[in-house]
Amino acid sequence: MTLTAGTIQRLRVAREVSPFGYFLTDEEHDVILHYTELTREIHIDEELDVFLFFDTEDRLASTMKRPALTLNEVGLVKVADHTRYGYFLEIGIGRQLLLPKFELPDFEPLYPEVGDSVYVKMIHDKYGRLMAKLATEEDLAPLVFHAPTTWMNTWQDAIVYRALKMGTFFVVQGGLLGFGAIGLLHQSQRPTPLRIGERVRVRISHVREDGRVNVTLSERKEVGMDQDAEKLYKLIKERSNGAMPYSDETPADVVKQRFNTSKSSFKRAMGRLMKAGLIVQEGSWTKLTESGEATSIEDAMHMLSMIPSQPKRPEAASQAPRGKAGQGGAARKPFGSERTQHGERGQRSAKPGDKQHRTGAGTGTGTRAKSSFGEQRSASRPAPSTNRPAWADQNKPKSDR
Repeated sequence: MTLTAGTIQRLRVAREVSPFGYFLTDEEHDVILHYTELTREIHIDEELDVFLFFDTEDRLASTMKRPALTLNEVGLVKVADHTRYGYFLEIGIGRQLLLPKFELPDFEPLYPEVGDSVYVKMIHDKYGRLMAKLATEEDLAPLVFHAPTTWMNTWQDAIVYRALKMGTFFVVQGGLLGFGAIGLLHQSQRPTPLRIGERVRVRISHVREDGRVNVTLSERKEVGMDQDAEKLYKLIKERSNGAMPYSDETPADVVKQRFNTSKSSFKRAMGRLMKAGLIVQEGSWTKLTESGEATSIEDAMHMLSMIPSQPKRPEAASQAPRGKAGQGGAARKPFGSERTQHGERGQRSAKPGDKQHRTGAGTGTGTRAKSSFGEQRSASRPAPSTNRPAWADQNKPKSDR
């Protein structure tokens, strides 16, 4: 029989050696069982199922305690301590498991902290000693389940198991459902770096057909707008002069640093407050109006809840009046109302010099259609890095409606 560290073996109690403990044998090799590793009283010649590991003197030792994971198994274990060599993990026996520093990302802010729980796999180092390595998607795949569609837009607990430039990967906790599901937070949705082992609350923004999920740290837009507006309104109300040196003119990086939000979210929140008549912008400053000075935060939030988050769409073109005949006797068609042979509304192609593109609304006057900055940027975006799971290439975050 080969005695291998990290495995559970059945051995016979050969003798007791005080003050150390008992020696167990497979009839070829002896292994020590320290008194501290006993879970009950034992007797000579009794057979025991024990876990094998190396003790502090690098001797093959055994324990009657059951570890959190065994050789080649994946588990979630707590970080107990760290040194310049790496992190020591508590696995439930008298010896802690080392997660070497070379197994961690190059970026130190991504390192776990004492008290965090990390997903690792127990393996041997080149000398046959036990060590841990961070679990990969391949390691987790046999354990995770397909996320149910009922998770959509729900908040779940998640633990970071991998951090890349393109995004952060989680095991979204399954609770009663089981081990968990794999989730991705795209880098565009990540306000700050998230460390390995960090536990966060995430909202499921998309459930994929393969059972994996896209997640976000923010509320849905209609909820997030009022939350951002409340924060801004509180800030202005708390200032002695009822004003702040930030407005729509403030650079995006300043907004990000000061409010920990995107420029677009900042402008949406400001727009809500201005629409309610609570604030006004003057250059680079935002000030309370007379109404804003007299309105409490609670009343202001009630006012915002009564304002639609999206403007109404224009009426259908079929309900618009037809154009009247001009001097030449021919009926003048509204701009853009020409129909194609399939019945679709025609559009005037944008010319190189055009600043904006007009589309016919069928009302006699054209409405300006704004160009999509996001679409232009996506078209020029470089090919994704290949140093990531293949399924992540299709994991661009979907906008919440």
